[in-house]
Formats: sequence, C-alpha cells, structure tokens
Amino acid sequence: MNVQATGTAALNFALAARPALAVLASLLIGAAVLFLAQPLLAQSPGKPQDVTFDNLKFEMEKGADFERSMLTGEIEQLVGKKIRIRGYILPSFQQTGITQFVLVRDNMECCFGPGAALYDCVVVDMESGKSTSFTVRPVAVTGQFTVKPFKGPNGKHLAIYHLEGHEVK
Repeated sequence: MNVQATGTAALNFALAARPALAVLASLLIGAAVLFLAQPLLAQSPGKPQDVTFDNLKFEMEKGADFERSMLTGEIEQLVGKKIRIRGYILPSFQQTGITQFVLVRDNMECCFGPGAALYDCVVVDMESGKSTSFTVRPVAVTGQFTVKPFKGPNGKHLAIYHLEGHEVK
C-alpha cells in the first residue's frame, strides 16, 4: 500500500466520522447543560425552593446596626420567591389558631430579640384564613419570602426576614 492511498483512506475516514463526532459532541454538551441546569429545572414555578437558616446568614459585627447592603446576593435572590424553611415555632401563650409567629433556627435557645443573630429568625404572618398550632417539634413553613425589618421599642432590629405563610407542616 502506498502513502498516498493510506493518507486518502485516513482523510476519507475522518470526513466520514465527522458527522458522528458532531452528533456525539452535541449529545455530550446537551447532557452537560441538563446536568448543570438540574437545580433550576427542579424548581418549577409552583414548587417552593428549599432554604435553610444557613442560606440566610450574612456577615455582621455583633452590636452593629443592620443595613440592607449587608445581605448577600443569594439572600436578595430569594426576595419575592416561594420558599420552604424548617425551624421551630417560638413559644407564646397561644396554642392554636396562631396566625403570626416567629420561626427560629433551633429550640435550644431564644433566637429572637436583643443579642440574637438577625438571620436566625423569620417573622411569619399566615395568609388570610390560615393558621397553625404550636408544637415543640420542628415545622416546615412554606410562603413568600421578603426582607421586612422589625424593630423593638429601642429602635434596634429584632428581625429582618418575613414570610407570608401559606402552609405549616
């Protein structure tokens, strides 16, 4: 076999294989795009985005005044979105028919009020006609997330996150 015939055969093989390689490359790129977009695809418009209190953390010096600019981009992207967050209902005197409560990170210590981290609580106002009952067990609250600072009588922030509650489970 001569060199020219071998080169021609290799060129013919490469040209014949090019469409197959293009299809394979397209499939691999498509698979990569689907893999990377999975979190976005899983988040359909009707389904809430699962969020933890860790997602709501931001840098803040102890004793410093809250400023909206302290919030991370991740937190700002949650504003107006339907989320689901797990936590504990801060105890109050009311046991049933609760339409407003504070959801806290854990039940080991009070995470609401002076000295507590602002990102460890969410004020929940249940939507009209809905309520919940107190429980010592963790609950998952679904609703629309907003940043709505709540100040105490001394003018200090006690909470900054708000949820219009749709459901408590």
